[in-house]
Amino acid sequence: MAAFTIEPRMSIRNLEPDAYDTLLNLEKYIGSTGLDRGLRELIRIRASQINGCAYCIQLHTTEARELGEEERRIYALSAWHESPLFTPEERVVLAMTDEITDISLNGLTDETYHEARQVFDEHTLARLILQIVSINSWNRIAVATRMVHP
Repeated sequence: MAAFTIEPRMSIRNLEPDAYDTLLNLEKYIGSTGLDRGLRELIRIRASQINGCAYCIQLHTTEARELGEEERRIYALSAWHESPLFTPEERVVLAMTDEITDISLNGLTDETYHEARQVFDEHTLARLILQIVSINSWNRIAVATRMVHP
């Protein structure tokens, strides 16, 4: 089998550093809010799976492992609906991630939103949505410019 190589197209970080820094600042802000880092990594991995972003999957599975996330839970994320490994809170966050990432299908459904409101206060819910939006932005940059993970 021949080696598969991907050639990066451009570096938005180099071409538009102010815009890139704005996205980084959003990440820094979300990190400063106290939103659980484990939940943030589950969001990042799951959205990256849906978007087919190998760069972000590599990055965020590594970060999740460094936080102590179990391998079996990382492997189960792509089938979280059928997995008993996730808490009710994680399940609603993963449902939000799926629905917001695939927003053209149904958007964030009323059912998922109301379930999330029973588990999280409005500030936490807003932060979760911002994290989902943020990783989707990063995924789109990485896929469009063909960023390559080490």
